[in-house]
Amino acid sequence: MRYIRIAFATIIPLLFLVGCKENPKKENTSEAINEKIVTEVQVDTPISQMAEEEFKLTEENAIEFFFDYQKDLKENKLKITTSLGSFTVQLYDDVPYHKANFIYLARQGYFNGTQFHRIVKNFIIQGGNADDKEAPRKRRKIGRYLLPPDGKKGYKHHRGTLSMPSSESDNPHKLASPYEFFIVVTKPGSYHLDGNYTPFGKVIQGMDVVDKINSVPVGKGDWPSKNVYIEMVEVLE
Repeated sequence: MRYIRIAFATIIPLLFLVGCKENPKKENTSEAINEKIVTEVQVDTPISQMAEEEFKLTEENAIEFFFDYQKDLKENKLKITTSLGSFTVQLYDDVPYHKANFIYLARQGYFNGTQFHRIVKNFIIQGGNADDKEAPRKRRKIGRYLLPPDGKKGYKHHRGTLSMPSSESDNPHKLASPYEFFIVVTKPGSYHLDGNYTPFGKVIQGMDVVDKINSVPVGKGDWPSKNVYIEMVEVLE
């Protein structure tokens, strides 16, 4: 009996040790490895997402950004398609910040779905805003910034000129509101605007569509009685 007890005392610990050694082998199975990978991905994904912060334009970085952005810009023509037809504009190469801003916003899809929200008969049509929540949402995503005026290049507000309005905020330096633009309809032009706003392009095709937009009925605040949508702004390569 004494020998039997010794045998059991020896065998049981050995079985326990063998059982303990078998557990790590399960980790080498494909199922265990897959479970480990899934766990690692689930832990790492939020970290990587947090690291990828969305870029936003600000008062501090806008000028530097557009200075770099315009260096490689070869394109200067855009097609603006509206609910009343389409027309083409050509941007001035020597008004770099405003040109770069307009092309950048077009490529971000900002103008798509906005409206010509201000129409003054025989004067201008103004676009880039909307009476819905989508335009403010897009602005928040792109960023909050203004552009310095650039009216010293000799461009005048002739008929068909594409120009940028000043911000409606407290703005003694006439900084431009980057999300909006207006087109002069007056014949031969509205030259009293020279020096106060920045001409940065002109309509080169489809001025009849601009005139058509300018002729729609308007209500209070020069807002069209029926919305005139900017369906798409395309950069022509």
